[in-house]
Amino acid sequence: MKTNLRKAVAMIELIFSIVVMGIVMMSAPMLISTASKSGYVGMQQEAINEATSQLNMILGYHWDENDTDEDFADPLLVVSNLGDDELDQNDTTSRRQGTPKESSRSYTREDGETNLTASTIASFGEGVDNGGTETENDDMDDFDGTTITLNTIENSEVDYIDKVSIKTDVSYIADDADYATTNLHFTPDYVNLPADTTNIKHIQVTLKSISNVEELKKTIIFHAFSCNIGAYKLESKDF
Repeated sequence: MKTNLRKAVAMIELIFSIVVMGIVMMSAPMLISTASKSGYVGMQQEAINEATSQLNMILGYHWDENDTDEDFADPLLVVSNLGDDELDQNDTTSRRQGTPKESSRSYTREDGETNLTASTIASFGEGVDNGGTETENDDMDDFDGTTITLNTIENSEVDYIDKVSIKTDVSYIADDADYATTNLHFTPDYVNLPADTTNIKHIQVTLKSISNVEELKKTIIFHAFSCNIGAYKLESKDF
């Protein structure tokens, strides 16, 4: 009698396969959760990049409305009494103390216009300068109060919508420092001064996530400041 043997799965192999499949199924929720959290981190990083780009873009604008005349280099502007008087320009030289004569930094305009004052906070905001006649932002305080909203996920088929808002605030902060010593010591105080002008404008960009996802409920704030230092113009020589 001839017996034909056929290949089959042994019981031990079957049990081993079931155990492996069980381990994989137990790990699946954790893997899915980890992948979702990685996606949330990616969303937050994109929003952070957008906020920092907004901050750097604002810092590239003119310091004040009275600096925006493209025919002249930005002059040193006069600020209120709350501004540090150590930074006032010398009436004789039209320069700040410590500025060498060889410096080409401009403190007065080439047309002789002097005593141009820094804008008050009442004129901050988009389209507020020049009596509300402006349609474009040309100095950094025009961005005060502006908000950008990013919709990172918006789908009617899912049970959550994630929105990120990027709000910009511009104000004056105290510019007091000890300029008489060898080493300059200055600790920025981010308390806004709504009634006075100083030599430092504070730019604050607030990134806030509005989401039903716990990992995305965060508020991140970026600070920067820009100083009333005028601008320089390269010397030219005719041949």
